[in-house]
Amino acid sequence: MNSTIQPLDPIAFSLGPIQVHWYGLIIGCGLALALFLAIREGDKRGLPKDTFADLMLWAIPIAILSARIYYVIFEWGYYSEHPGQIIQIWNGGIAIHGALIGSVLTTYVFAKKRGISFWKIADIAAPSIILGQAIGRWGNFMNQEAHGGEVTRTFLENLQLPEFIINQMYINGAYYHPTFLYESVWNIVGFILLILLRRVNLRRGELFLSYVIWYSVGRFFIEGLRTDSLMLGGLRMAQMISIALILGAVLILFYRRKKNLAEDRYLDKNNQALTH
Repeated sequence: MNSTIQPLDPIAFSLGPIQVHWYGLIIGCGLALALFLAIREGDKRGLPKDTFADLMLWAIPIAILSARIYYVIFEWGYYSEHPGQIIQIWNGGIAIHGALIGSVLTTYVFAKKRGISFWKIADIAAPSIILGQAIGRWGNFMNQEAHGGEVTRTFLENLQLPEFIINQMYINGAYYHPTFLYESVWNIVGFILLILLRRVNLRRGELFLSYVIWYSVGRFFIEGLRTDSLMLGGLRMAQMISIALILGAVLILFYRRKKNLAEDRYLDKNNQALTH
């Protein structure tokens, strides 16, 4: 029966010689929804209406570029022999941590130039970011990548997964952990948690730092199941970075409180301070 299982077509549609891949289409949809939610929330929190639209003009291309550069650096042994594939991001191979580094740095510079608190922008964007990540993981699903180690079909059936997911996890004669799904579900739960935390009226910066901690905890454990991790020596880069992000976020949170740098709160009216 397994020999009859056919993977889903990674090509969504073609426009003449141009093939539109599900991978890019799904990531694009995730970005569009994230931007829509951020713009709507930013309007509620008193940001100028064009803030996130203008930010994304810079942040999206820089995030994609930095995500690809990050991935290529840690897979240089392969890409040094296949340089023509470096630009082929539609086949997969972009690293979320690379995207986060690029987008955070871009946002910091943008906020400074606009005279808006970086932490305010980051707090507003946090739920949108993690939701976009949850959606984007389904691009990995279509490419049959970002999966874990080998499992049995019975294992997948016991997870009560729909047939199309089980079949897509049948790759080269074996079934694999759907780690893309584990992370997507973890991120959806994180999105809900962040929406609830907005009502708690956390101090400025703490919603974004909560996102960093939540995502990093999940990524650390899920990464341990994956078979395609980017490695530095014998260590998984994503796990190392996750630990660093958790520790860094916790330290920043306590430092900002100790130094009274986070007195403004998320739901404060007219909360547009230029500092902190």
